[in-house]
Amino acid sequence: MNWIYEPWPWYVSGPLIAFIMFLLLMVGKNFGMSSNLRTMCTICGADKSAEFFKFDWKKQRWNLIVVLGAIIGGFIGSHLLSLDTSVAITENTIADLKSLGFDSAGSAYLPTELYGISQLTDLKSLAVLILGGFFVGFGARYAGGCTSGHAISGLSNLQIPSLIAVIGFFIGGLVMIHFLFPLIF
Repeated sequence: MNWIYEPWPWYVSGPLIAFIMFLLLMVGKNFGMSSNLRTMCTICGADKSAEFFKFDWKKQRWNLIVVLGAIIGGFIGSHLLSLDTSVAITENTIADLKSLGFDSAGSAYLPTELYGISQLTDLKSLAVLILGGFFVGFGARYAGGCTSGHAISGLSNLQIPSLIAVIGFFIGGLVMIHFLFPLIF
């Protein structure tokens, strides 16, 4: 019964993702998470103050169920189907992260030095989280979608703008981790 606590192999999860994308394509839907923020803002009344939020959000209800499923699935996966919540990273990476002050590297999925509740009182961590959130939100809006929307839905629909966006995401990630991350921490 230990197999239930292991990550699914690519040859199971990959075809399942492809099957879901096929179903969405057949019913004319696009997958993406960042579009849900627009839907939630409209539900909360943002359409009264900004033209961008004036649309029929009820056509996007299905996508809100996807978000709810991701939240519930993540909870089930991390609390009920995971025996070990540490991340399998190399010893060199753990040593590099520890030299930057991340003592929880390799033992926690998210570094507690950045994502712990205590960080809400640390000005530097709070600034990094807010600025990072702003850049992610701006980038997702500017690119016309988030990483999951472009990489999964856009590429499966053979959209050239999604290919360009995904290449940009990877370049941005490499620049961040190799050049900016050491400067920040």
